[in-house]
Amino acid sequence: MDANSLPDAVAEEPCIPLWRDRLFWLTLALTIFAAAPFLQPGYFWGANDARHHVYFLFEFDRLVQDGVWWPRWSPDFAFGYGYPFFNIYGPFSHFLGELLHHFLGLDFVPAVKSVFVISIVASAATMYAFVRSWGGRRAAVISALVYVYIPYHLFNLYVRANLAESMALAWLPLCLLAVRMAVLRGSRPWIVMTAVAYAGLFLTSNLIVVLFTPVLGLYILTLVLVYARPDGTVNLTLPGGIRFWPWLRRTLAPAAGILLGLGLSAVFWLPMLLERRYVRVDQWFDGRYDYRGNFVYFYQLFSPIWGFGVSEAGPNDQIGFQLGVIALTLALLGIVLSWRRLERVRGEMACFIAAGLLALLAGLEWGRALWELPLLGTILGFAQFPWRWFSIVALCLSILSGLILHPAVLPAPRRGLDAGLLILAGLVILAGYPYLQVEIVEPAEGPVSLAGLMRFQQTSDEMTGSTAWVKEIPTWSPMADYYINQDQAGGPVEPVTTMIDYGNPRYPIDNETLAIGSVAHNTVMEELYFFNTRSDEQRVVFNQFYYPGWRAYLLDGEHGAMLRELPIIPEEEGTLGRMTVPLPQGEGYILLRYGDTPARAIGRAVSLATLAFLLLTTFFAFWRRRNSTT
Repeated sequence: MDANSLPDAVAEEPCIPLWRDRLFWLTLALTIFAAAPFLQPGYFWGANDARHHVYFLFEFDRLVQDGVWWPRWSPDFAFGYGYPFFNIYGPFSHFLGELLHHFLGLDFVPAVKSVFVISIVASAATMYAFVRSWGGRRAAVISALVYVYIPYHLFNLYVRANLAESMALAWLPLCLLAVRMAVLRGSRPWIVMTAVAYAGLFLTSNLIVVLFTPVLGLYILTLVLVYARPDGTVNLTLPGGIRFWPWLRRTLAPAAGILLGLGLSAVFWLPMLLERRYVRVDQWFDGRYDYRGNFVYFYQLFSPIWGFGVSEAGPNDQIGFQLGVIALTLALLGIVLSWRRLERVRGEMACFIAAGLLALLAGLEWGRALWELPLLGTILGFAQFPWRWFSIVALCLSILSGLILHPAVLPAPRRGLDAGLLILAGLVILAGYPYLQVEIVEPAEGPVSLAGLMRFQQTSDEMTGSTAWVKEIPTWSPMADYYINQDQAGGPVEPVTTMIDYGNPRYPIDNETLAIGSVAHNTVMEELYFFNTRSDEQRVVFNQFYYPGWRAYLLDGEHGAMLRELPIIPEEEGTLGRMTVPLPQGEGYILLRYGDTPARAIGRAVSLATLAFLLLTTFFAFWRRRNSTT
């Protein structure tokens, strides 16, 4: 970055590579206190989503064992009737956990805890890198530590135990850094970094990406307006053409990065967006999920209450929604002390002030009217719980809190100990220390297994999602009985060996006029033999909900080639919407398997093409640079 792009005090700092920056490594080391609860024995099974993520990883691994490294269908959810969980929920956090489990041999709970620790360290690293790029190294230390120890982040980690949202926080500063450098430099590496960061965020949490994208767009607009002119002034009185071309030139690089990021992540978001209508979403927005009962009252931002539980209607929550006195104080002091001194980055400061205040209003009872507006209410509603907007507040407060140690505000001592930095870092950590509480309990469901998963689903409706063809969400199943009986018998809990409902009364099997038998089975496939001499229509019924992607084929003998596709008809009788396949006359073999839809195939092709483009352009750029220096 050239010196004209930054305040002089920052431009004068030595350009130290991040990996050689001692303050960077000191910052990462100081996150140990936030990670410490994950390093102790046991697990906080009672936290809001703690059990969820263990069983999400358990199910991810079940599919990986059958060779499915990009799972979409989860056959054991909904009491064994199946649910397209990873088709609509960002898989990155659990993919990372699966790598730790599959290749390093970590059990499910240690793998989940390890990913939480990675998210903490990564959040500090990316925030440090971002703030260092415009605020200097000392400011970066404070912003990174505030980001880690701010109450909402610790609330996400230890009260909510939400793995995806905790990991998503690591991508936000990286996105900001990437688009900033893309605007200032317009170079290929930062376009690629923008693409990777935005795609990573999308693959991690499709909820946080919706909350963050307006902030990212506002930040890009701010950067373009400020840095389109060499002197950093925004002169709207100039003729349109004179203003437009510098703005366009600065916009091209970050816009290209965002578009490439969408291309990289299309394998996930395209089918998620187009196939979302095939799952029931009413259960996620009613009852305790209704946003009307989850607004935060202003005094709760400063309330000393910090407990465990869930968000409740009214102001008497047992959980805390504090902003953090130290974070708020540092941010306010930083703004006041730096506003006149940092004219060049004043626009960026204003951007984060505005974004933080608007996000805060969206989470407060005062902002209830905004949620009732037609378009804005739809955008806000993606948060489900209004207080989820506090993730943006935490981001903005953390960035602004570092301003107090900007070189133009408080120059670093030329030699000796930097007492101001150490004192502020200590205050930030001490302020967060009382919130580093966890409740270590034993799992009420027993060890992690299919039986434990069934018991868990009885107490957690988040695990019993259903497809659009389900009329009534099940509360138990024959598969659940099968697993519980195995567990109670004291033996290992083995998966079911077939999806076929052999006892369906509408199509009774007598082994004379109708015979059906499973030949091969795994989590996403069933091959069966049939013999049918009945004159009326007969079907085979599968104990899996219907969802696009399931397809049935008549085979040319056992394990043979596919002769023709057979229709899959969602069950008309009852309330489950299970799959049924009409049986041809005679005998033969049928293959049922879960695969691609047009949206999934297109999304995968777009992602692969984008990845190939980025790799090839990066390789040729490296090759040309190498040849030009030899």
